[in-house]
Amino acid sequence: MDLTQLAQYQERVNDFLGQQLSQQTINEPTLHQAMEYGLLLGGKRVRPFLVYATGEMLGVDLAQLDHAAGSIEAIHAYSLIHDDLPAMDDDALRRGQPTCHVQFDEATAILAGDALQTFAFELLCQAQLEPQQQIKLVKILANASGYHGMCGGQALDIAATNKQISLTQLQQIHRHKTGALLQAAVEMACVIAKVSPQELKLLQQFSAAIGLAFQVQDDILDVIGDTKTLGKPQGSDIEANKSTYPALLGLAQAQDKAQQLIEQALHALDALPYNSELLKDFSRFIISRNQ
Repeated sequence: MDLTQLAQYQERVNDFLGQQLSQQTINEPTLHQAMEYGLLLGGKRVRPFLVYATGEMLGVDLAQLDHAAGSIEAIHAYSLIHDDLPAMDDDALRRGQPTCHVQFDEATAILAGDALQTFAFELLCQAQLEPQQQIKLVKILANASGYHGMCGGQALDIAATNKQISLTQLQQIHRHKTGALLQAAVEMACVIAKVSPQELKLLQQFSAAIGLAFQVQDDILDVIGDTKTLGKPQGSDIEANKSTYPALLGLAQAQDKAQQLIEQALHALDALPYNSELLKDFSRFIISRNQ
């Protein structure tokens, strides 16, 4: 895909988040630095991209999407800080840099993650939207990031480590752990745009497919990628004895699975009465990326 639009959205959400963080009263400088480190130090900004790209396709002004885009990235950043902790994945490298607990310390990293989680909901409460829209956005983000979404998926993932699980179980893990937030990004844009139930259903089908495809490609890259390009240790899933799509299906079939999911996403977009070329390009990019 033309990465110009992706770069523009990345710059927009980075500027917005940097501005919002700079407006926070600094009570404890080290914690504030750790929040900035976890939130602003690189990243593909896939979730904000989906908020912006979906919202723009639906005719929403970008300024109305900033708080939703920023909030979902703050949740994602908190999750990565906590995922990297010794009690979770115990990783020392993230985005080519020391992980937050390595750069600071474990206690500061835990607090930085906690603070970014609450910061996300603070952003949603500040959005200039109708109260009912704000409530819906809070509910979507809470469901996608909590027990029924990302946190639940992480717990399932931990429970499945060192065990043989089925493809159905693996898909359940990743629909929660990775897919839930990607779906939430699209659904939040739909709430702001006030789409019809039928359009919402199609966009939910699209986001569910790309959410799973994104994780399948991550699993593939853990096998065929390299540490420098990935920005995190290559082969870490294998070393941690985690179930992955290549491990269950073989590399070629995992790649086929990713392609099938993208075809499902494209099919859902084809049924929409909008110019969805950017989202289609992004769907293809998901399984062609190398990091």
